[in-house]
Amino acid sequence: MSAGGKTAYDGPYEDGPVAALRRVAFLMERGREETRRVRAFRNAAATILPLPADEVARRVDAGTLTELAGIGPSTAAVIESAVRGQRPERLARLEAEHAGPLAPGGRELRAALRGDLHSHSDWSDGGSPIEEMAFTAIEVGHEYLVLTDHSPRLTVANGLSVARLTKQLGVVDAVDEHLAGSGFTLLKGIEVDILDDGSLDQADELLARLDVRVASVHSKLKMDPDLMTRRMVAAIRNPRTNVLGHCTGRLITGNRGVRPGSTFDARAVFGACAEHDVAVEINSRPERRDPPTKLLELARDLGCLFSIDSDSHAPGQLDFLDYGCERAEAAGIDPDRIVNTWPRDRLLAWARKR
Repeated sequence: MSAGGKTAYDGPYEDGPVAALRRVAFLMERGREETRRVRAFRNAAATILPLPADEVARRVDAGTLTELAGIGPSTAAVIESAVRGQRPERLARLEAEHAGPLAPGGRELRAALRGDLHSHSDWSDGGSPIEEMAFTAIEVGHEYLVLTDHSPRLTVANGLSVARLTKQLGVVDAVDEHLAGSGFTLLKGIEVDILDDGSLDQADELLARLDVRVASVHSKLKMDPDLMTRRMVAAIRNPRTNVLGHCTGRLITGNRGVRPGSTFDARAVFGACAEHDVAVEINSRPERRDPPTKLLELARDLGCLFSIDSDSHAPGQLDFLDYGCERAEAAGIDPDRIVNTWPRDRLLAWARKR
């Protein structure tokens, strides 16, 4: 706080109401606030985006913003301040609370990351459209983002059928065409379920059309350790697999409750990853911290590649990478063994050679 009780974020504001609403939503997601409340600000931004600026200004003067569908008192207050060139009070407070690094360590490694290989949109269980995820990835400094919505078997997460994933690939092409020349690429991917027998939950010909494939176990986490080991090793040996996602599946905190991770022969699993050039994901979600530290260090010692991923389900969660970078730095992992420190073309060459 500065003298007089003002924050460093008080003062004139020139970015406009849509930017203010998006920034509020981003910071709320960073602070892990309730999705329903965040969505109100994103919906308000979508409501006023197509409106002429003078119409929004007239409604501010007339006090009629809340007559628009999707605009309530809280979102109207942000719009009114931004239109008048004043930094919205809510935005200033959120900047002061949530704008800094999410973790104190790993800052050099975070600066070295060029992208993120694990993200979700509202096509599966994410909260925002594909284009919003892409625009935010640009704003946080990414050169690429892999869109990895879920595969069909995960119905609880609205997993994508062959038809829906095929349609999504066309949307990704359209987004990249729109962003041509920006220096950013939205890459085609999937978080594909590892089925009970180790096969992958999507048609092989469709997996072949993707840039990056993250394979994860989401079911039967209490499977017998020997069977789980065989299941995971079979998926790792599949030439379509590039990244082994959140390997134990554990939850250690958060509103989804807690659960222990699956049990398997970690030496066999990570040895297979090293042999087949599959990256072990360092999942950055605070409720996962997967793999646990001892397993992370084992994968390091066995010579594995790694991918530090946000597993973001909302734009503000793209910054969860801070947590994974801190863990990777603490484990002493060489940045060149982290595939998302690589330029896009090197990443794609690695992903395709399997």
